[in-house]
Amino acid sequence: MKQSEIKEASTAELQEKLAELNKAQTDLKIAHAISPLENPIQLRGHRRSIARIATELTKREVQ
Repeated sequence: MKQSEIKEASTAELQEKLAELNKAQTDLKIAHAISPLENPIQLRGHRRSIARIATELTKREVQ
């Protein structure tokens, strides 16, 4: 998700997307442990997306 999409999304949507990304990242990690992924850069992309969403949620809680 791009930062502009994250800022426009509602808090509920962000929490839902965060849960989806966490599950997807877990699945990718397990698959990568069993046999190497065809595109291991996906792990980095998911991790960074999770961080972006978590940061935005924290920022909204503080305000």
